[in-house]
Amino acid sequence: MTASADYLARYGASFINTFGTPKLVLDRGEGVYVYDVDGRRYLDLLGGIAVNSLGYAHPDLVAAIADQAGKLMHTSNFFTTVPQIELGERLGALVKGSADVETRVFLANSGSEANEAGFKIARRTGRTRMVAAEGSFHGRTMGSLALTHKAAYREPFDPLPGDVTFVPYGDADALAAAVDDTVAAVVLEPIQGENGVVEPPQGYLSAAREITAKAGALLWLDEVQSGMGRTGEWFAHHAEGVTPDLVTSAKGLGGGFPIGACVALGEAGTLLTPGQHGTTFGGNPLAARVALTVMDVIERDGLLRHAAQVGDWLADELATVPGVSAVRGRGLLRGVVLAEEIAPDVQQRAQDAGFIVNAPRPSVIRLAPPLTITAEELEPFVAAFAGLVEGGR
Repeated sequence: MTASADYLARYGASFINTFGTPKLVLDRGEGVYVYDVDGRRYLDLLGGIAVNSLGYAHPDLVAAIADQAGKLMHTSNFFTTVPQIELGERLGALVKGSADVETRVFLANSGSEANEAGFKIARRTGRTRMVAAEGSFHGRTMGSLALTHKAAYREPFDPLPGDVTFVPYGDADALAAAVDDTVAAVVLEPIQGENGVVEPPQGYLSAAREITAKAGALLWLDEVQSGMGRTGEWFAHHAEGVTPDLVTSAKGLGGGFPIGACVALGEAGTLLTPGQHGTTFGGNPLAARVALTVMDVIERDGLLRHAAQVGDWLADELATVPGVSAVRGRGLLRGVVLAEEIAPDVQQRAQDAGFIVNAPRPSVIRLAPPLTITAEELEPFVAAFAGLVEGGR
C-alpha cells in the first residue's frame, strides 16, 4: 500500500463525508508546485481555488507568520491590534479605489462569513427581499446558501433565510424588472467562478448600480473569488468603474491563511451597530498581518500587471487547442470551455500528468494558479493540453 492509499483510508474513517474522497494527499509546496506524500510533484493551476496568491512557502509570508506568531496571534474583539487597524484602512482604500467615499470593514474568517455579514447589513435597511443571479455561488452557511442558486446545494436545507429572487445573470432588463422598493440588496459576482468562470456583458455592473440606486437598494458585489488581484485589478469591478455599497472578499486576501472581509462603503457602513454582529477569531493579528503581507508583495512585485499579461498569454495559447470552444475570464481566473462534456475526464488526466486543474462544469476547466506563475512554468501544461483534451474524448 502506498503512503497515499494508507492516508486516504484513514481520512475516510475519520471525517464526515462532505467532500467525498480527496484527489491527493499533499505534503508540501514550493513556489507554484505541490508534492504529495509519495513524493510526486504537481504544477498547481488551481491555487487552492484562487486562494494561494503567492504560491507556496513564499519567504515573505513565512517570515511574517513567524514574526507575528512570536508577538501575538489572538486577542478577541474586546481589543484591537495594529495589524487589524492597518488592514482595515488599507483594504477599505483598495476597495473604494478612486471613489470619494468612506469605508468600514468587518473582518471574518472566510468568504461565507463575510457574506453573512453582508446579509445582515442588507437586513438592517429595514427591507427583507434580496435579488441574486442564476448560476451564483456565495457560500455554504445558511444565509450565504440562501443567495446561492444551485438547487442541489439549497434544497437539502430548505427553508432557507429570506425572500430571494433569482434573475438571469448578465440580463440588465431582467434585473430591472425584479428590483423595486422592497429589495434590500442585489448581490452579484463580477465573474461567476463556480459557474465556470462566466462574465456578464460589459456595462452590466454599471446598469446594476443605476437600478439599485433608483430603488434605494444596496449593490453588493461578491469578490471572494475574483478579488485581490486575480483578474489583473485589485477587484474585478474596478474595470467597470462602479462604486458598490458592499464588497466581500476572502480567498486570495490571505494567500492561504483563513481570512474574510466585508467592506461597506458610504451609508452602508453605518447600518450595523454594537451587539448586532461579531466574531471570535475574525481580524486576529496573525491573519491581518498575513493579509497585509500579501498586499505588500502584490504591489512590490507588480503582480497585478503580471497576472493580466500572463493570463492573456495563457488564454491565447489555449484558445488554439483543438476541442476548445472558448477561453473565458480575465487575468489568472480562466475558464477553458470544451466542445464536449469531458472536463471531469480532462481534470483526472491532467492530475495523472502532474497538473492540478478543476472542472466546475461538465464542459469547463477552471484555472486559477498563483499570481506569481510565469509563462515558462505554464509552458509544459500548454504543450500537454491538446493531448489531455484528445485523451478525454
